[in-house]
Amino acid sequence: MHEEITLTTPALLFSAISLIMLAYTNRFLSYATLIRTLHEKFKINPNDVLLGQIANLRRRLYLTKYMQILGVSSLFLCVFTMFLIFIGSPMPAIWMFGIALLLLIGSLGVSIHEIQISVKALDLHLGDMEVNRKS
Repeated sequence: MHEEITLTTPALLFSAISLIMLAYTNRFLSYATLIRTLHEKFKINPNDVLLGQIANLRRRLYLTKYMQILGVSSLFLCVFTMFLIFIGSPMPAIWMFGIALLLLIGSLGVSIHEIQISVKALDLHLGDMEVNRKS
């Protein structure tokens, strides 16, 4: 059974991808601010704890980069899908849209991984506070 793909099919993802990209950009900007703050602290008082935080942030920053690349690539392929539909090439359009969906899934998967790393980092801070409080 062959389903027809229309211009509205890939257009449906525009708002979802745009919101996801906004969240990714906000995450990136907050990391940039935090990295600058840690950099200043490290220049004043270099220590292993700050080095560990910086390493964790570097990893999360790169994951955010990959999330953004996959999300933008998905949006690009949605637009390309619309172009293929516009010029009357439904089969390549279906394939491009399928790839766009896979890229979006990849972006969301990387986002889940990054969230898990972020939660672990915050949990370490909470544990450190609890240890210091009991002392």
